[in-house]
Amino acid sequence: MPRLLPAALEKLIDELGRLPGVGQRTAERYAYYLLRADQRINDSLATAVHDIHALVKTCPVTFALIDADEEVSALYSDSDRDKKLIAVVEEPLDIVSLERTGLFKGTYHVLGGAMSPIDGIGPEQLHIPELLKRIREDEVGELIIATNASVEGESTALFLQKHIRDAGLDVKMSRLARGIPVGVDLEYADQITLGHALEGRRNFS
Repeated sequence: MPRLLPAALEKLIDELGRLPGVGQRTAERYAYYLLRADQRINDSLATAVHDIHALVKTCPVTFALIDADEEVSALYSDSDRDKKLIAVVEEPLDIVSLERTGLFKGTYHVLGGAMSPIDGIGPEQLHIPELLKRIREDEVGELIIATNASVEGESTALFLQKHIRDAGLDVKMSRLARGIPVGVDLEYADQITLGHALEGRRNFS
């Protein structure tokens, strides 16, 4: 059977289809858009993709994403941020979602995922030891466990609660209130819902 599309276009569709949430039809639409787009748009996109690894790194303290020339996250080094208050999130983009509420004035700690045995992710794959170190060094008074409202997120929150207590650390722990529907990641929650969840956070019993 003869090829239906030029090889270069098929290659682009295949590569776009590797992206999360991008199915075959969406990949085809993206590829066709890029084919018709001004070359400057394509060049700009190609440069951004090419530079992403060289220009972005992980903060050694909070594990947020930062510019390659930064030492630590600006949200941690900012003197106006409360280092005694930490929101613990699963992924770096969760920070963006919480910051958009304009209500949180503490700092963040990115776990790097959530516990998921089926995916081979256990506590040892998460940035939990570094969190315990921060609690001690920054004399943290409260942790807001802001993992996602999913089975994995809840399991991770409960593990953190027990692990921190077993470590003998006297720190208040709260969970985001149920303003966030079960199964919805922070990245996709709207600002009002996130704001109510922050304000209505509850203590672990």
